[in-house]
Amino acid sequence: MTFDPLTTTTWLAEHLDDGALRVVDIRGYVKKRDLGEGRQEAEYSGAREEYEEAHIPGAVYVDWTSDITDPDDPVPAQLAPPERFAALMGSLGIGDGAHVVVYDHAGGQFATRLWWALTFYGHDRVSVLDGGWRKWTAEGRPTTPEIPAPTPAGFTPRPRPEWRASAEEVLDAGRTGDALILDARDRGQYTGSITRGAGRPGHVPGAAHLHADSLFEEGGTFRSREDLEQKLREGGVPEDRETPVVAYCNGGVAATVPLFAMHRLGYKNLANYDGSWNEWGVREDLPAER
Repeated sequence: MTFDPLTTTTWLAEHLDDGALRVVDIRGYVKKRDLGEGRQEAEYSGAREEYEEAHIPGAVYVDWTSDITDPDDPVPAQLAPPERFAALMGSLGIGDGAHVVVYDHAGGQFATRLWWALTFYGHDRVSVLDGGWRKWTAEGRPTTPEIPAPTPAGFTPRPRPEWRASAEEVLDAGRTGDALILDARDRGQYTGSITRGAGRPGHVPGAAHLHADSLFEEGGTFRSREDLEQKLREGGVPEDRETPVVAYCNGGVAATVPLFAMHRLGYKNLANYDGSWNEWGVREDLPAER
């Protein structure tokens, strides 16, 4: 791979004035609350107020819960359709030739979610800022409350269907063994000891488990390539880069973390089950395993 989609704070600081660069702040939260008896609820929220207080100079803001989602889809947080996604990108000054650098609080799942969304829509020049906002500010790098007014640009969506899997495709892959199904949630949700929302406990039958958080160092940066390889092996992902892998979580967000890591390591056949357990867990026609 000639282009590494993981970039550093040092590189970004040196290229903030590049004309083709577009920086996106996608800070946000999944706020979890324990309801007792193994049940949990989660609230999805953006962090626009934090962005308005301070952000990396020139950065525009994207709310992961609303700006890049489909308001007409009954499953929460599903990817926006092409016209809606393209209109947002264009309004933010992100055109077909832009190099997008995206960051969240720590370079995690919201940043990789937008990386995946842009990749799905055919835009390859996307980087995730390793360590995100926390690393940037910990290093004393410049911030500003000034909201930019980007010049509108033309963004052409070119969907890549192979990057997004449906429930039926996941079901078929699990039955035939044609793809590795990878559960990126925490172990409690995978085993069924913890159930989030209205869904059933458990996981997609036959799914391997690799918690997305395990791919980060304690400070929020990604682990080294060697450590990522080890984590993938521990999670049941084979070394063969041609192995088809479909990842899922609760809402298709944390699942993009292992997809991003595998893409960096040269895996070729990767897909995100966007509906994830938010859909699978409430559909009684789909099997669940504990």
